Amino acid sequence: MAIRLRKLHDQVMVITGATSGIGLTTARMAAARGARLVLAARSKDALDELADEMRSRGAMVETVAADVGNIADVEKIGEKAIARFGRIDTWVNNAGISVFGRLEEVKPEDHHRLFQTNFWGTVNGSLEAVRRMKHRGGGAIINVGSEVSERAIPMQGMYAASKHAVKGFTDALRMEVEKEGAPLAVTLVRPAAIDTMFAVHARNYMDKEPALPPPIYAPEVVADAILYCAENPKRDAYAGGASKMIAAGSRLMPALFDRYMNASMFKQQKSNRPSAANRRDALYKPDESTELRQRQGMPQNVHERSLYTKTSLRSSPLMTALVGGGALLAAFSLSRRFGR
Repeated sequence: MAIRLRKLHDQVMVITGATSGIGLTTARMAAARGARLVLAARSKDALDELADEMRSRGAMVETVAADVGNIADVEKIGEKAIARFGRIDTWVNNAGISVFGRLEEVKPEDHHRLFQTNFWGTVNGSLEAVRRMKHRGGGAIINVGSEVSERAIPMQGMYAASKHAVKGFTDALRMEVEKEGAPLAVTLVRPAAIDTMFAVHARNYMDKEPALPPPIYAPEVVADAILYCAENPKRDAYAGGASKMIAAGSRLMPALFDRYMNASMFKQQKSNRPSAANRRDALYKPDESTELRQRQGMPQNVHERSLYTKTSLRSSPLMTALVGGGALLAAFSLSRRFGR
């Protein structure tokens, strides 16, 4: 069955993790383009404030306070969308969290909680979306993976494992709905390092505050990729050329990239600021003081655009190959530097 995706101004869109970072940026951009929104996050107060903001600008918005790791909560998201708007055209599984620290030092319950949100939250949302969408005209299911969906990194090992799992689940789901002939586009969006509240919200076992390795991209780069895929069926989208470089280099030169990671990632994931003993995070409950912020405001230069992402989504295969060749060259250069 052919997949026909509506234009955003005619869509009903569900977004999880909608009160911060990528989810918040995507929600605001989608509202500005006329989409009707069903926004989900754990903080009811933040959702209410966000809904008031959007309704004051003419947007049609429903909210659901939900923990995506809880199947019953995710079912409520689907119920609210159908009850209010009658259908769902795009479901974006964006909610996620991380833990910084060596795998053997992290408490088992923290490992489990991370997976409950990142992996099972994506599974719960995707299967609810399939159930609600495939007999109501279909649409797009967009899962937010990561540049570490194929490349493990130290100090965020379980986060990388969860994003590997998200990729495997997304690929399997895509094949199953294709075999069935369901009118559903299943997309994996893989952001590079993004200037969001990611590091602030993460649980931290290190002596320094967490940091993200450069290059850092703006959350609008990811939101633009998500919204493009909501209108155009795509298998994958890399948000930030560095994400493509990491994936390509890891496939072609895995051992050399291990050396690169060992040489750089232990240092680059630590800031210069000590981590406070009473530090807050958002692993088990939202940090209300940091809700409704799209960006952390990282000290590094933030790339507001990505030529690779724009080209790969919108241009000809030849142009994409040329730009992708630059990513491969960069990957090879890194491997040469750290492979000696």
